[in-house]
Amino acid sequence: MALFLFLILAAVILGLIGVAANGLFYLLVIGAVLFVADLVFFGVRWSRRSHRHHFVR
Repeated sequence: MALFLFLILAAVILGLIGVAANGLFYLLVIGAVLFVADLVFFGVRWSRRSHRHHFVR
């Protein structure tokens, strides 16, 4: 969970620098790609975790 939060923070910071600094649009793109990749990674981990629980009848 700490890795997820760190990557979200890094994506936001890169995005803000990319918007604020003139000529550093590529940082905004890198931040957006990092954000999407982090959400996909978190979704995969979440779905794997939910499949491990077996209900006993």
